[in-house]
Amino acid sequence: MDSVSIFDTTLRDGEQSPGFSMNTEEKIRMARQLAALGVDVIEAGFPIASRGDLEAVQQVAREVRDVPIAALARAKKEDVNAAIEALAPAAAPRLHVFLATSDLHLKVKLNMTREQALDAIASMIRLGRNHVAEVEFSAEDAGRTDIGFLCQVCQVAVDAGATVLNLPDTVGYAVPDEYGAMFEQVRDHLDDPQGIILSAHCHDDLGLAVANSLAAVRAGVRQIECTVNGIGERAGNAALEEVVVALAVRKESFGVKTNIRLEELFKSSRMLSEITGAAVAPNKAVVGANAFAHEAGIHQDGIIKNPLTYEIISPEAVGVPSRSFVLGKHSGRNALKVSLKNLGYEPSNEELAECYRRVTALADQAKQVRPRDLVAIAHEVMRKRTAPAMAAEAASV
Repeated sequence: MDSVSIFDTTLRDGEQSPGFSMNTEEKIRMARQLAALGVDVIEAGFPIASRGDLEAVQQVAREVRDVPIAALARAKKEDVNAAIEALAPAAAPRLHVFLATSDLHLKVKLNMTREQALDAIASMIRLGRNHVAEVEFSAEDAGRTDIGFLCQVCQVAVDAGATVLNLPDTVGYAVPDEYGAMFEQVRDHLDDPQGIILSAHCHDDLGLAVANSLAAVRAGVRQIECTVNGIGERAGNAALEEVVVALAVRKESFGVKTNIRLEELFKSSRMLSEITGAAVAPNKAVVGANAFAHEAGIHQDGIIKNPLTYEIISPEAVGVPSRSFVLGKHSGRNALKVSLKNLGYEPSNEELAECYRRVTALADQAKQVRPRDLVAIAHEVMRKRTAPAMAAEAASV
């Protein structure tokens, strides 16, 4: 089965989003967890941004030896030199050079002609290859770049020595069929060359980052760039956990595998939340608090009988300790019985009915019944049965 590499940019693109900045110690801690997770490349930072970021990339490169370390650089000599310096301690360094290629960015942002862009791409990739064995090139705003020029850009990058071509949907504008078609056209133009990996990097401005990434896989892309919890510029990047679980659950549909250890996903998510102070939304796929929580009685009953009825992957498979039954006004008797049993109670049918009546009445007021509320209800309902036994026990002493 073909493999898709996971290029993690949590420490670079993810960190660039407001409020997610990390210090060196935090980057090293997260990088170690990303290595345990099984990512194929860790993009550790943007060295030209500051001396601190350059030194942080160096430290990550020294500490994490079993995963290739990447550093980002604009197609400028000073950027490339800073990235090369930062990557010097890496066991397997990757220089990641980028330049915008859409006419909008070239004219408005860079004030460059297409010819100047091609020259900059070729010269900076060659400079990088003089120092680093692997160079990746990203055509920023590829999704809004004229396809003919984009094909020309990719050819120039390959001829200059790039071995990875990343075509980002930088502003989250693409839709899946268009994004996949772009890669197919580039592959056709390059005649599907051996030794060249196509890469996708998607943003979530329209909520399509994961869908676009999966469409790219169908189009022959074999590297996905993503972040833990989907953090990143603006609405974020494609969420690593969602991409890899989709590829795992629908393996027969996509026909590819990854090297990710799914059981480390939940731990990775929680570590990032702890470092950044930003919790994920409860309804977040895979790692959200409600991803394996069930309140509706019909769902709870199905889960009790067979988890596959309402869970397409088990919580344990992605590192979540266990599923949970949330007791609320939608809950059923079977879930209540299981919850009481887990707390050490064995209610009779009559006691279960009375507990259920009280739980639903409380849920109408409080929305959710906490474990301590359930203990109080169970004690109140069942004390009539336990009181005689307790009295008899006391009398025998």
